[in-house]
Amino acid sequence: MKSLFILFIISLFMVDLSAQTNYYSQDKTFYEDGYTYQCDVTEGAGLVNLYNKNSKYIYVDLINRYTGKKISREEEQLRPLESETWTKPKCHSIVNNAFSSAEKQRVKGREFTITIYIDPDTGKVADVEFIFVTFNPYATIPVSVYREIEVEIKKNIWFNITPDGKRFNYIMLWWRQQPK
Repeated sequence: MKSLFILFIISLFMVDLSAQTNYYSQDKTFYEDGYTYQCDVTEGAGLVNLYNKNSKYIYVDLINRYTGKKISREEEQLRPLESETWTKPKCHSIVNNAFSSAEKQRVKGREFTITIYIDPDTGKVADVEFIFVTFNPYATIPVSVYREIEVEIKKNIWFNITPDGKRFNYIMLWWRQQPK
């Protein structure tokens, strides 16, 4: 009976350990149910870039579509999006809702970066990228959570593009967040 009790305690410990798996310690492609994610790890820095493999804009230079040249410093100061007040809280809510209570506890006190790439013709979010380091708790969050965030942002977030924004081949926005 004592052996059975010890085995039970050890099995609980093993379940807890398996939940702490670092999924993103090296470059890796995740083939999931109907989608594929890519994890790129910057050597030395341990910086993780996690994104849908079907992305259109990740690692693409920001270009002025009228000139074909990279965006200049002056153009970086342009306002590509119309002002509004609803997207930021909605994005934060989507991220918050994707994490379970246990995952929120695990990442408590730490932020990660979410980058969205907006199509300048439609105002819709085309790509979502997640950035964190290999040695922080976000590396223990399964790819399915990041996928849920991507899907919800693409479904529920859009922008009105200004004439200046239409110059760009895409518009990039990012924020740092700790799920609450």
